[in-house]
Amino acid sequence: MNKRDSLKLLAGSLLSGAGIFSGCGGGSSSTTSDTTPATPTTPSAGSNTLWIPPLLSGSTAAGVTTYGLTLAASSVQFQTGAKTATYGYNGNDFWGPTLLMKKGATVRMQVTNALSEDTTTHWHGMLVPGPVDGGPHQVVAAGSTWLTDSFTVKNNAATYWYHPHMHQMTQKQLTLGAGGFIIVQDDAESALKLPRTYGTDDIPLILTSRRFTTTNGVANQFQYTLTAYGDYVLTNGVMDAQVTLPKQLVRLRILNGEIERDYNLGFSDGRSFYVIGNDGGLLGSPVAVTRLIMSPGERYEILVNLSGDALGTVLDLNAYNGADSGLSFGYAGLEPATQGEFGSLLNYKTFRLLRINVIAATTNAVTTVPTTLVSNTFPSASDAIKSRTLLITATGPGAPFTFNNVGFSMTTINQLVALGTTESWTVNGGNIFSHSFHIHGVQFKIVARNGSASAVKAYEGGWKDTFYVPINETVTFVARFDEAADSSYPFMYHCHMVNHEDLGLMGQFVVQ
Repeated sequence: MNKRDSLKLLAGSLLSGAGIFSGCGGGSSSTTSDTTPATPTTPSAGSNTLWIPPLLSGSTAAGVTTYGLTLAASSVQFQTGAKTATYGYNGNDFWGPTLLMKKGATVRMQVTNALSEDTTTHWHGMLVPGPVDGGPHQVVAAGSTWLTDSFTVKNNAATYWYHPHMHQMTQKQLTLGAGGFIIVQDDAESALKLPRTYGTDDIPLILTSRRFTTTNGVANQFQYTLTAYGDYVLTNGVMDAQVTLPKQLVRLRILNGEIERDYNLGFSDGRSFYVIGNDGGLLGSPVAVTRLIMSPGERYEILVNLSGDALGTVLDLNAYNGADSGLSFGYAGLEPATQGEFGSLLNYKTFRLLRINVIAATTNAVTTVPTTLVSNTFPSASDAIKSRTLLITATGPGAPFTFNNVGFSMTTINQLVALGTTESWTVNGGNIFSHSFHIHGVQFKIVARNGSASAVKAYEGGWKDTFYVPINETVTFVARFDEAADSSYPFMYHCHMVNHEDLGLMGQFVVQ
């Protein structure tokens, strides 16, 4: 059995039998038989300016800050000819604004669905109770608005994000551009001398790729059915993006927003850079690296020191996903094919994600990497009162990936967790492909890879909610479950390769 057999056959039966993937934009229809690859007009290197999502600080009344998001159909001129149908929040053509929050604040979310199809909006990584989480059970019907209960922001300063989580529609809606950042600030982070001028030396980057298709002779749609990988990089929704950054220390908040592809990040001159934050907060101290593996849904904050670069220096942030990368079988994007469901023009090669042009430093520029960051107190394996094991399985050709041979059902609760307790969970990646594991309602500490604490990379030593699990390997994490969720609005755990998620690699749990 192989990945192509197990996913392609089931996906084909779902698409033909259930009709779960409707057309993009305002509900127009599309079929996979009428979508042949189209080659966009390729711009010259770094010819398009990186878009920086606008900040949204919310509206405060009676001590509660409300963040309003409206998801609607739009379009983008990615290439010559017709525009490409897309989705975006708050009038943006692709992605949405960055929500800016402070730890300890009382907030609520208001999501208006201006699409012609149902959706949800999940606050990925946020510590919120089940009814606020925005998972598959919190459906926002077409034309309706969801106003959450108010909640206290409990998260540490870090980079989080929001995106749809509609069962069997997540891949489609994310592909079309529904998503955006959440930045949480706190006193501990604010006390550090770090770059934090948003859009100048503190840059959010959503890394992803998309494949274009031809429908009725016009290349104006993304292919979001039977496609694991895109052919063209979109950084913050911009094809072939470039950015001007000052000659100083620069902070990049990076999200792997892919459908399936992993990224092995590095810079074109081989320089070291510094990981300062994981999904859920800052590390105890910066970790110098030259390569950083990111699976879909993961976020890392890094510092890049440009203070020693000459004005006019050109530097590329690349994905080193080629034959000389040292990556092993099962890594998503390492397949050598250029076409088909698991092929891509980007597969099995090094490719550019962002061109950086160095300009003059700003006033009061930060030029020194701090030696220490914050003090974290993590749960340990000895605190755990229960251990659970999740094995990623596939029962045979045509079968989807599942956890412990049980496919996802909206009416099945897979795990029961006692509120306020600490548990140890081990995820086994199985023997077919790598995966990206994400769990709702908690931030956790990775304590072992393949049973060894020393195998956990230093750069993933902080608070996490998503991690890369290679083929035939295990990852063990420890979490304290302090957010409640009942069977009406349970929490999810799932692969964040959203094509896997949509096809059943997901479970749900209550915390009571």
